[in-house]
Amino acid sequence: MYGLKTSAAFDSAHFLKGYNGKCSNIHGHRWTVEVEVRSEKLIAEGEKRGMIIDFGDIKKAVRALADSLDHTLIYESGSLKKKTLEAMAEEGFKLTEVPFRPTAENFAKYFFDKLRSEGLPVSRVTVYETPDNCAFYGEDCI
Repeated sequence: MYGLKTSAAFDSAHFLKGYNGKCSNIHGHRWTVEVEVRSEKLIAEGEKRGMIIDFGDIKKAVRALADSLDHTLIYESGSLKKKTLEAMAEEGFKLTEVPFRPTAENFAKYFFDKLRSEGLPVSRVTVYETPDNCAFYGEDCI
């Protein structure tokens, strides 16, 4: 089995509504996303001969997703009051609403699904919330 891995990082804030602990308050992370691609075979012909996929293609897609979340407050749909959202928008804060609780586990699946929907042969995504703590999602987890 052949494999390759690339990563990207982004800084953002989040909170976990309804959680009984420190993470219920807005706090930030330097998230690191590692994306793995695996294949039994390599491309046989053309300029990409001997590759699973061009590193440039996978790096560009991972970086674009990470950049879309960089320096934002990521919040779950329905977790902030309308007045709060309006006030934050009026102040010019960048907000990113997601349809899931913004945990490392859910971000791993989010990146996996987004990259797969772009036609990339992703096999596993690992999301580090801190240098020592990560969650992963992938084919070997399903």
